[in-house]
Amino acid sequence: MEKLQVQAGSFSYAVVVGRGAWRALRELDLGKYSSIFVLTEEGLWKRWGKEFARASGLKQYATITVPSGETSKSLRRVERVASALLARGADRRSLLIAFGGGMIGDLGGFVASTYMRGIDCAQVPTTVVAQVDSAIGGKTAVNVGAMKNLVGTFYPPRIVLSDPIVLSTLDARTFRSGLHEVIKHAVLSSPTLFGELEARLDDLVPARAGSLGPILARAAQVKVNVVSRDEREAGLRRILNLGHTFGHALEEATNYRRYLHGEAVGWGMLAAARLAERLGLLRSTEAARIAALIRRVAPLPRIRDLSPERVMSLLPRDKKAVGGQIHWVLPERIGKVRVVADVPASEAESAFRDIQMSDRHD
Repeated sequence: MEKLQVQAGSFSYAVVVGRGAWRALRELDLGKYSSIFVLTEEGLWKRWGKEFARASGLKQYATITVPSGETSKSLRRVERVASALLARGADRRSLLIAFGGGMIGDLGGFVASTYMRGIDCAQVPTTVVAQVDSAIGGKTAVNVGAMKNLVGTFYPPRIVLSDPIVLSTLDARTFRSGLHEVIKHAVLSSPTLFGELEARLDDLVPARAGSLGPILARAAQVKVNVVSRDEREAGLRRILNLGHTFGHALEEATNYRRYLHGEAVGWGMLAAARLAERLGLLRSTEAARIAALIRRVAPLPRIRDLSPERVMSLLPRDKKAVGGQIHWVLPERIGKVRVVADVPASEAESAFRDIQMSDRHD
């Protein structure tokens, strides 16, 4: 078990990663809270709830469950959760624990940041994506219509508890999807981690989840380091969007029904690497290594049938665009990326068409 520390200008909290991480919830002095609530999904809590409560020391608490899936990340669901909190007596001294994947973390964090103008929140991520990325950094959000994460806040949790054992019950597709975020962090700033992933990728499976702590901690450390230096995405934190500009467009173009988030990011990283190669920023050998590792994770859902014009039209709607200008995060080499704002649209479209042609689906 490793304890990482997010140390930003206005907040500090621990990110605990590894077997036994749930025990660290006791460090919050649970007795100081007037009431404790767990926001989760019914099936997930049924499988892991008792073990989490026992390990974390929870005794008096209430659960609020929401349906699984992206549709729960909505303002309507925020209202329902807030109403449930109110009906059960939650006040400003209550604690809300978000126990689940990225959707639960985003929704729970947003509710906590707005309920009675803010109550304490603890993040207990239960997917690979959430453990190495989305639960760290205090970004909360819900979707509005087709726009993902359009309404949100920066609201740091009191603690993040990532026990890899919970990953053992993930289905293979969800587990593998999350590995794309681990690869993203390696491409951003850790050639050593990238090399380890190349060597050990076949061993990273749900059945061995309990032993994944060290790799997950190294991937999480990348996010911790970036957030500590740029808590509100003023500059450096934008590099964490590697693969997300194309990825979000792919999700929206398919109504969030074809790709898991990590799969969309996988395609997005392939496109970003190809774009960087076309612009002369990335050597072809490095681009090939990135592409090979991404494709080793698992076959990605098809992309060849999508309209390039449709995908390109969605890119300027990305939240990170300013005045319609896209700030691309492009790899220069494994371990280093650059933010580039003056990329011709024709080059971006050509890069996308290139990866479409590499799609191996019949």
